[in-house]
Amino acid sequence: MKKKGGESDKTVVVKALIHCDGCSDKISRCLSSLEGVENIEIDRENNKVIVKGEVVKDPLKVLERLKKKYSKNVELISPIPKPEKPKEEEKKDEPEIITVMLKMYIYCDGCENDIKRIIKKMEGVLSVELDKENSQVTVKGTMEKDKLVAYVKKRLKKHAEIIEEEDDNREENEIGDNGQEPENTCCRPPQYPAQCIYPNQTFSDENPFACSIM
Repeated sequence: MKKKGGESDKTVVVKALIHCDGCSDKISRCLSSLEGVENIEIDRENNKVIVKGEVVKDPLKVLERLKKKYSKNVELISPIPKPEKPKEEEKKDEPEIITVMLKMYIYCDGCENDIKRIIKKMEGVLSVELDKENSQVTVKGTMEKDKLVAYVKKRLKKHAEIIEEEDDNREENEIGDNGQEPENTCCRPPQYPAQCIYPNQTFSDENPFACSIM
């Protein structure tokens, strides 16, 4: 007796090509050994296989068994499984892209080609630019500075050193902490007070270069 509303009332319907009685027997044999299968009905006219039982809880098992034992050209009609929610990928911190300037002696075009080719092979290196006149190599990527220098010395057998960028703090020194220019502290000579005014002087008619006090 079938339970009302029970799992035995539900079915799994699979579409498969069924040509003859031999095909029907083969389907019945491969599904009957599957755990949870209680009844198998084969609709040869409509190319359908109807399975009942506890296996309905996992219809993909029926589909996988038929694909493995019968034919790969089978399709699950009912019930259609709900798509699994994609797992949220953990957000990984993207490595910071840095620029490293190396001082290296570049003698010829051959050296230039070797430097570019070998440094680009290092993991994390994105681009390599050379300034032959100034003997500088600019490397951009996510690599570590110290490992880059060690890699160059090992692979290229060349001396390399990092060119540190000098911090220009002149503007910060010229501007105060409050964002205003510092006041001019230059000292000016004090004005003479009123008590230091010299008395009135007049020139002498006899000697214009001499002074007489009235």
